[in-house]
Formats: sequence, C-alpha cells, structure tokens
Amino acid sequence: MKTKDMILVAMFAVLTAVGAFISIPIPPVPVTLQFLMCILSGAVLGAKKGAMSQILYVFMGLVGLPIFAGGKGGIGHVMSPTFGYLIGFVVCAFIVGKAVESSKSFSIARAFGGALIGLALTYVIGASYLYAILNYVLESPIDIMGAVKVGVLPFALKDAIIAGIGSVVAGVLIPRLKENGLIGEKL
Repeated sequence: MKTKDMILVAMFAVLTAVGAFISIPIPPVPVTLQFLMCILSGAVLGAKKGAMSQILYVFMGLVGLPIFAGGKGGIGHVMSPTFGYLIGFVVCAFIVGKAVESSKSFSIARAFGGALIGLALTYVIGASYLYAILNYVLESPIDIMGAVKVGVLPFALKDAIIAGIGSVVAGVLIPRLKENGLIGEKL
C-alpha cells in the first residue's frame, strides 16, 4: 500500500472518531456521524481500504483511545452491547466500496444501494451482538425482537437518510478528490 493510501485510511479512521463526537439531538435518539463517515470511507477509498479504515478505528478504540461514541474506549468495550455495530461498520464500508467499485463511473444510486445493504448487515450484526451480550454476559434476558426494538427501530429511518446523504456527498467529493490526484481513477 502506498503512503498516500495509508494516510487516507488513517484519515477516514480519524473522521469516524470525530463523527462519534458530533451528536445531532434528534428525538427520540440523538444521531452521531459515525455511520456517515463509514459510508464515505467505503465510497471514497473502495472496499478494502474503506474496511481497513474502520478496522483501524475499532483498533484505536480498543487499545484505549476514548474515540467511541460517548468518549468510551478500551478492550472492555468488546463486552458492550453496542460493540457489534462497530464490527458492522467494517462490513458496511466494505459493501459500500464493492458497490461503488462495481461500476466504471460513480453512481449515487449504486452507492446508496450499497449503503442500505451495508446498513442492514450492520443492524444484523449489531442486534445479534446486542442480544448475545445482554442474554449471555450481562444476564439481562431479551428476545431477538426486543433487541431489534432497542437496537434497530429507533435508528433505521435516520440511518437510511444518512445513507442517502452520504451517497450524495460521495458523489460530490469523489470527482474533486480525483481531480486533485488524492484518489485514483480505480479505487
């Protein structure tokens, strides 16, 4: 991997960390910009590098940097009911990147489709992890529908809107990054 690619991967990991601290107070659940940065990492960097940026973000948080939502960090976060969503970010960035890479030219619709599929997989991973941690680690029984009600439904519409916004932003950002030689023609 070239130095420029490593810098871009690190930059999107940092942008995801910054996104964790930007909270938009929309009732009933505030929204952070982590998911937006996850989408942009896949769309701009491509599948492999986008996923690598999210892996780096998770790794930085697990080694103790307080960069997860709420200023949390450390290896103990693996036992948090919400850790599965961070794993889902890796998958989401990869899926968005694959969707964008599958076409010769950038398509907002293709990026949006990839973002929605990535979001769905993030929810499957996140809600499953939430279910497992609550039931088997914290011994706070919840059924799978309860996990969906707590970990998916309050966020689904907002995240779908963020997926659309991220796809449009990527459509504006990618041509400019290519013009300036920051990313190549092929991701």
